Amino acid sequence: MESQSSSPGTRMLRRVAGILDAVEGQPLTASAIAEKTQLSVSTAHRLAVDMADFGFLARREDGRFSLGTRFRVSPLEVAAKPILAQLRDLTGESAQIWVRRGTARMCLISEDSRHELRAAMPPGSKLELPAGSSGRILAGGDDVDEELAKYGWIESVSQRTPGLCSVSVPISVRGQLLGALCLAAPVARSGDKPGERYGHDVVKAARDIEEAAENFL
Repeated sequence: MESQSSSPGTRMLRRVAGILDAVEGQPLTASAIAEKTQLSVSTAHRLAVDMADFGFLARREDGRFSLGTRFRVSPLEVAAKPILAQLRDLTGESAQIWVRRGTARMCLISEDSRHELRAAMPPGSKLELPAGSSGRILAGGDDVDEELAKYGWIESVSQRTPGLCSVSVPISVRGQLLGALCLAAPVARSGDKPGERYGHDVVKAARDIEEAAENFL
């Protein structure tokens, strides 16, 4: 039970900590979280959804909640780093992993192109959703699902930044979207159809990262 004398901020932190403790061992529904934390189902559901938006929880296809990408950053980095380098060397362009952070996306890891003219974004950089191909994947939507089903990737050409293009593919493990793999390049070098040129390579790299991440998560 929560102490009535606690400040609102302390009570909220206690609730968040309780939810994290509840799902640490196994994914739970909102009603199961409510039972473990002694919160109402509506409060538990609202907090769990908000926590998922900020990466503290992940919501599975069956509606259950588990620990989110903020607690899976290091394993994803370990799994992705060598594959990003391979993709960069294969294509000659910058390869990045983006993860969702609330209403923004953050560059988790990057292997920059060795060309003098390149699309570089240092780790820790944040951009608002849904700008860019990775932003669209992380924001989600029916149009994104349709595009992925049709092509296997999402492309962006001079949409966020004139003169730059990108191709992105979701990275999912056990039904959870962990992030988006992005290959970014200048339009002057890649042309205006980056999906046709790089899409299959990015898809293969994303599948390799998913397979590697299975061993860490």
